[in-house]
Amino acid sequence: MYAIIETGGKQYKVEAGDVLFIEKLDVEADSEVTFDKVIAVGAEDGIKVGAPYVDGATVTAKAIKNGKGKKIVVFTYKAKKNAKRKMGHRQPYTKVEISAINA
Repeated sequence: MYAIIETGGKQYKVEAGDVLFIEKLDVEADSEVTFDKVIAVGAEDGIKVGAPYVDGATVTAKAIKNGKGKKIVVFTYKAKKNAKRKMGHRQPYTKVEISAINA
């Protein structure tokens, strides 16, 4: 069984036991998280698609840790003006493990 969930403005296809890096959630490590924005649920007998979400379907997960991704370098400049700026960015994330799909 799999589900397609929406969180942080992105959509993820998840199954039980999957480990995901998603946009940062306001939860502590080792706590339970419930995703109720389930777009579709697929099983052996077919797929159930919501409009926009499937009624009564949830996905429960365990937050493993919060952290920051690798640093990326952002360099902006304006041609012929001698104007440049170098910045770095580290995107925060939450690592979650999917424990159950409740359809």
